[in-house]
Amino acid sequence: ITCLDISSGGGLGVSTSTDGTMKIWQAANGEIRRLLEGHVYDVNCCRFFPSGLVVLSGGMDAQLKIWSAEDASCVVTFKGHKAGILDTAIVDRGRNVLSCSRDGTARLWDCGKSACLGVIADCGSPVNGVAVGLADNSINLGSPEKPPSEREVGTEGKILLLAREDKKLQGVGLQSRQLVFLFVGSDAFNCCTFLSSTYLLAGTQDGKVYQLDVRNT
Repeated sequence: ITCLDISSGGGLGVSTSTDGTMKIWQAANGEIRRLLEGHVYDVNCCRFFPSGLVVLSGGMDAQLKIWSAEDASCVVTFKGHKAGILDTAIVDRGRNVLSCSRDGTARLWDCGKSACLGVIADCGSPVNGVAVGLADNSINLGSPEKPPSEREVGTEGKILLLAREDKKLQGVGLQSRQLVFLFVGSDAFNCCTFLSSTYLLAGTQDGKVYQLDVRNT
């Protein structure tokens, strides 16, 4: 098993596996409700949308998929990454989603039109984890070089964290695509998350957990 998530109401769980499948189960008793099949090779990550009725997944087949938790159908498949997808994030209510990959990029997608809205960052090194959070008002996120697409919803004021294989933790303005910070750690960064609008945590391959202040990393 590679990843787990629980729906916002707490009733359902989803898990992904190296056997290429995903399962949706009743959180209270572990009863399997749905088997989601469609990825080729390992499925690396899964997340419930805020509604709790839809699931986002990414796999080694470089595909990002959206599933109905109610009938197990695959509603949308996003293609664009050149290598396996390692982590995902959902922006706001889920009209836009994010993915990161072994190909070194983080991409923003429009769920309604199942299209890529842009490459947020191209790191030249696998991106193992992503997290999106609301940035503190004191943080300069930069300005977009061109006005964002009207299909881009809820990206303003957000910062994207990228946990990179090349020992770097990167912060990017989600709407601006501009670099906010680049922190060099002791080993490959495997995962990252926000504690608040100013503090974040990230874990490295050599067993360290870093707590950083976004305002001064």
